[in-house]
Order: sequence, then structure tokens, then C-alpha cells
Amino acid sequence: MSSFNNPHRMYLFEMKNGKKKLAYGQSPEDALDILRIRLTEDEMAELLTDHFVRIDQRELQRYVAELG
Repeated sequence: MSSFNNPHRMYLFEMKNGKKKLAYGQSPEDALDILRIRLTEDEMAELLTDHFVRIDQRELQRYVAELG
């Protein structure tokens, strides 16, 4: 199956400390599931899972300073 049939997006989730966490997935929920694999429980607790924006890869450079 081609990856074009299941496009993935980049999401920036806000954190309690004011920074943002970058995630990748087919949906925001999928991106959070991937983050759960990568992050500890304490790190996941810092995420505001209902506050996110979807970004295009070409826009990523604009948000680098906000990543935490």
C-alpha cells in the first residue's frame, strides 16, 4: 500500500511550560499514540493534548525556537 493513500501530518502540541512538542501521524490521536511510545509518563503529562496545530513540513523552520 502506498503511503500516499494514508497521508501523515505534523502536529505541534502545546506544553504546560509554554514550549511545543512535535509529533507525526495520520491524525492528532495517532500522533499522540506515537508520542506515548517515545516519551515517559512525566513527559506526556506536560502535554496539553487538546491544544495543537497541524503544520506543513515546509513551515517547520518557523517553529524551531518554540520546540521543547
